[in-house]
Amino acid sequence: MFAALIVIGLLAAGALYQYVGAHRSARLYGAPGTMVDADGQRLHVVCAGAGEPAVIFESGIAASSLSWTRMMQDVAAFTHACAYDRAGLGWSDPVRRPRTIERMLAELRVVAAHGARPPYVLVGHSFGAFLVWAYAATHPTQVAGLVLLDPPSDWQEMSHEQARLLRGGIQLARLGGVLARVGVVRASLALLTGGAPGVPRNFVRVFGPTAAHTLERLVGEVRKLPPDVHPLVQAIWCQPKCFAAMAAHLGALEETAAFAAHAVTIPPVPLVVVSGGDQPDATLARHRALANLSPHGRHVVAAGSAHWIQFDAPDLVVSTIREVVERARA
Repeated sequence: MFAALIVIGLLAAGALYQYVGAHRSARLYGAPGTMVDADGQRLHVVCAGAGEPAVIFESGIAASSLSWTRMMQDVAAFTHACAYDRAGLGWSDPVRRPRTIERMLAELRVVAAHGARPPYVLVGHSFGAFLVWAYAATHPTQVAGLVLLDPPSDWQEMSHEQARLLRGGIQLARLGGVLARVGVVRASLALLTGGAPGVPRNFVRVFGPTAAHTLERLVGEVRKLPPDVHPLVQAIWCQPKCFAAMAAHLGALEETAAFAAHAVTIPPVPLVVVSGGDQPDATLARHRALANLSPHGRHVVAAGSAHWIQFDAPDLVVSTIREVVERARA
């Protein structure tokens, strides 16, 4: 009985810590962009620059507009550029409807039309590459060019092992939501950024080596962002809604990958597929085949880059986007 009271007390204290911290973060780190209504789902969109065609950024499966911070600054120097947070991620409202390929494409269409007119140059990273590819196949007259950063083509024919990993990822995301509600995620991130990384890492190891490795890898990627963005990422990922959104988007991965695999007809627009330098030969071959689906397509390997190419090789990504924009203008 006494032990149960201690546990209840700790959970209550954690929930209070989360409540106070969330309100403080909301005051300090408000949305930098504007909120756009997409059929009842409010999405956060941030834009900069001027010119046509506009560049629309589509993020990875659990990433937000913050992953394009460096790109936005550079691309806005030569054209209009917009990034957004899919439902539940970043500053967007929590997921209100199931994540389906049709709904995500409809929301992308609303976002793209916000402050810009078609056709657009679409830039997608990872899961986002599937979405912009599917958008080009379903809205060909609205696309002037495509840049696909490391599309996860190996997930288009999902194996039993991949399906098992996907189910595990969904369960971990749901667990993350529970831990966020009782302040554990906030405390872990505070320790990570405050110089005591061993505590949260040791805690996460309770859930297995995969979870610990994932935490270390994600923290390493976040540190590649501009330092002034780090507090924003921390504030966002302390929110339970982001973990719920991660689970929802992971649940949509199989459908989205299959849809993109069958969308083999796209407009004959400038297309560049950029692969991470650590990809195996089989994935590189799939990326080359993808680039060859456009008569104006080409394939680039970012040597020395891992999956987050916009972090590891930002100059390459910016120059590639500029190339596609200029070819679209011509």
